[in-house]
Amino acid sequence: GCELTASTKSYTFQVDEEDDSDHILALSAVCLTDGAKDECNVVEVIGRNHKSQEIAVPVANLKLSCQPLLSLDNFKLQPPVTFRLAAGSGPVHLAGWHRIVHREDASFEEDDDLSEEE
Repeated sequence: GCELTASTKSYTFQVDEEDDSDHILALSAVCLTDGAKDECNVVEVIGRNHKSQEIAVPVANLKLSCQPLLSLDNFKLQPPVTFRLAAGSGPVHLAGWHRIVHREDASFEEDDDLSEEE
């Protein structure tokens, strides 16, 4: 998780580009935490679309008096991704999980196929 505030308005989650694994980042919940004011707090996700162009999408608009918490049901993202407090002063806590899927070694798969044929 991470926390966005008036002094820390963004957080970037990235992985090592040389890593040969697939990474999935899932956002579970966004909530206001202790010290939040009754103002609109807009959280947006900044990533890249299929044309590798940067795109920002609002995912939460929280207000202490009417919606202090939003469940995002494991909204899946592909790193690198930046979370930004586009409006409000927070603090806003983001919670989620990161899954690493290791790719199988291609040479191992080829050897395995040959063994089955023999």
